[in-house]
Amino acid sequence: MSRVYGDLAERSFEFAVAVMNIANDIPRTGKGWILARQLLRAGTSVGANVEEANNAFSDGEFAHSCNIARKEAAETRYWLKLARRTSLLAGDALEKLTREADELARILATIVRETRQRLRKGKAEPGGL
Repeated sequence: MSRVYGDLAERSFEFAVAVMNIANDIPRTGKGWILARQLLRAGTSVGANVEEANNAFSDGEFAHSCNIARKEAAETRYWLKLARRTSLLAGDALEKLTREADELARILATIVRETRQRLRKGKAEPGGL
């Protein structure tokens, strides 16, 4: 049974693909290598943690995995902002990816908050969100 409804799983997967693609545009300099590695690690982790949440055994585990995915989306947004500020990346693709990181972080924050509220009230649903 799928715990993640809507297009979150697909969006987070496509986000990882876009992160991998944009990382190829980062110059292969000392700072470029470091930033690309961090960006790839955080950006691909979002979808992996959503997938883990999708297969969680409990609502608590589901919320935990979604919270990790939220933090990874926020970290990805940081690395993208740093890439822009240091002129390692620029353009529409960067802006679009930064907006998607923000949207994913907000969606995941809402899921975590609502799941935790249900858990506190003792109304956890077996299907998740």
